[in-house]
Amino acid sequence: MTTSASDTKSVLAELRAIHIETERDIELRRQLDRLLDVSTDGATTVNPVRFAGGLETRGVAMIEPAGGGKTTAVQNVLASYSALQDNPETGRPRYLHAQVESPATQKSLGIAILRELGIDKISERAKVWEIWDMVRHRLALNGIIVLWIDEAHDLFGKGSDREVDRMLKMLKSLMQGEAAVIVLLSGTERLGQMTSVDPQVSRRFMKIIPSSLEPGAHTDSLGKMITAYCDVAGLAFRPERDLVHRLIYGSRQRFGRAIETSINAIELALERGADKLTPDDFAEAWGMGESCAWSENVFVAHHWQDLDLDPLEEDPTALRSENGRKRSRRKG
Repeated sequence: MTTSASDTKSVLAELRAIHIETERDIELRRQLDRLLDVSTDGATTVNPVRFAGGLETRGVAMIEPAGGGKTTAVQNVLASYSALQDNPETGRPRYLHAQVESPATQKSLGIAILRELGIDKISERAKVWEIWDMVRHRLALNGIIVLWIDEAHDLFGKGSDREVDRMLKMLKSLMQGEAAVIVLLSGTERLGQMTSVDPQVSRRFMKIIPSSLEPGAHTDSLGKMITAYCDVAGLAFRPERDLVHRLIYGSRQRFGRAIETSINAIELALERGADKLTPDDFAEAWGMGESCAWSENVFVAHHWQDLDLDPLEEDPTALRSENGRKRSRRKG
C-alpha cells in the first residue's frame, strides 16, 4: 500500500481528533451537574450551587500521572457541556482555561489568567492583591462560571510551606464571595498531595482519580480501539494479548500514553507503505520516546515485565518535609 505524505498527515489528524470517552469524562460531567444549579423545570443553569450557608462554591481536582489523558478529557467535557457554552453577552465560553507556567507564583498565575481574559499589560509594580482583585473582577465581568487551571501541580513546586499555604488560600478565595467561581484543577499526584495539606481546601475539592490501565481488565477494549484506529488508516491489525499487555506496561498503565504510542506506530507503518500494523512498528514508536537500548525496549525484551521504566521519579510526598528540614537547618 502506498500512501502519500499528505494522505498520511490527513489520516493522523483524523486519528488525533478522535476522543474516546472514559470514566474521566463521565465523572467530571457528573461533578459539574452537582455543582451547577437547576431551574424549576430541571434544566441546568449558569449559577453555581452555593454551600456553607450560600457563601461559597466548590471545586474539582482531576488527579492523574502524566500521560493519562486528563487534559484532553477536561477540554472535551467543558467544550461540550451546554451550560458552559458561549455567553451571549461576550460571545465567549463561560469557562476559562489557564495553564500554569513553571515555576509558578501567585503573581504569575494571576497574570496568566488576566492574559486569557484579554488583559496583556500589567504593571510590574502591581501588587499580588491588586492583580487578584482584577482577576475576580474580570471573571465576573466575563460571566465565567468555571476556572480551569491546568498543570496545577506546578502551583506547588518547591516553594516554602508559607508560599504553599498562600497559594491554597488564594484558591479557596476564588470560591468565596458574590463572584465566586467553580475552580477546576488538573494535575499529577503532587496536586492531590498538596491540596490535602489544608483540610479546609481539601474538603472544597471533589477528587477525580482515574483508574490505571490493567492487563486483563482493559486488554480487549484497548485492542479494539487500536483496531478501530487501524480501520481508519486502512491497516490490518491483529490485537495479540501479549502486544497489548506490553503496550499497557510501556505506557505506565496510562491511557493517553497508550493511544499516543499506537498512533505513532500507525504513522510509521503508513510511512513505510505497509498494509498492516506490526509489533516492530510499536517497538520503533515506543523507542523514539525512551532513552533505552533496543534490548530494553518493552516490545522487544523477553522479560519485559522486569524492566524498570522510571527508576528516578520524584516522590511528591517528600516536598513539604524537605522544605521543613531546610528551614530547620537555616534556623540552626
